[in-house]
Amino acid sequence: MVRQKKEGFTLIELLVVIAIIGILAGMVLVSMGGARAKARDARRMADMRQMVSAQEMYYGDADQYLSSATLPTAIGTYLNPVPADPGGGTLVACTQAAPAFVYCTIDNTGAGDEQKFCYYTRLEQNASLPYFTASHGGNFKKAAKPTDIDDCATGS
Repeated sequence: MVRQKKEGFTLIELLVVIAIIGILAGMVLVSMGGARAKARDARRMADMRQMVSAQEMYYGDADQYLSSATLPTAIGTYLNPVPADPGGGTLVACTQAAPAFVYCTIDNTGAGDEQKFCYYTRLEQNASLPYFTASHGGNFKKAAKPTDIDDCATGS
């Protein structure tokens, strides 16, 4: 009696192939974490630049910048929708205990401060310059969280 040769894969061979594919997929997902963080940082910086543009449009209409007391609702007229941090945060007046990865504004309701504004956020990928500011003075990466409107408008 002649045995017929069975064609196909054995269970062991299939399990080995599945294990190899799983290991490769895991390696790809781990390497994508850094790329995702860079993408979130790029979005944060782009959102800050959009908020500067909205402030400049408001300044063109009112000869002053939007008050931080009216944010984020007032900026929605010039920037709709108001950007939200890709980490899930919104635009808020941050305190010392501000959560990570939200868009912060510094109070500009004092005398003469309506000619200035400051937004900032914390970046994930830049350990030496972890803060990105957007203000009447331009955009800057900074080593420390800005403490006032004038500090926000200068480089590190």
